[in-house]
Amino acid sequence: MQEPEKIYNTAVEATLEVIGGKWKPVILFHLTFGKRRNGELKRLMPAITQKVLTQQLGELVDDGIVFRISYNQVPPKVEYELTDYGWSLKEILHLMCRWGDTHIEKVYGDRGTVLFEPPQTNE
Repeated sequence: MQEPEKIYNTAVEATLEVIGGKWKPVILFHLTFGKRRNGELKRLMPAITQKVLTQQLGELVDDGIVFRISYNQVPPKVEYELTDYGWSLKEILHLMCRWGDTHIEKVYGDRGTVLFEPPQTNE
């Protein structure tokens, strides 16, 4: 049976359908710096519950945005990384981060703090 036509008022809705919510953009942002294990993501986002992290990662995998790499070893090792399709979101995610920095400065001034420090690159 053919799926019904999907109609959006704007393409922003289509984007948010995949990466919207409180945690997906944050997960994806962290993955723009390379592969991460579940525990690493949890440490980077201490307020997220394990249940929600697992659910959000599963949805991103199902949507083809993130690869789940499972290594056949003991103890089990699983890593997550962006697919090529997921990498196409890097620019928008980093722009969101820069906008957030500006917003924090505007609204909170010296009373706003961002804990995450991006890793230094050799660019």
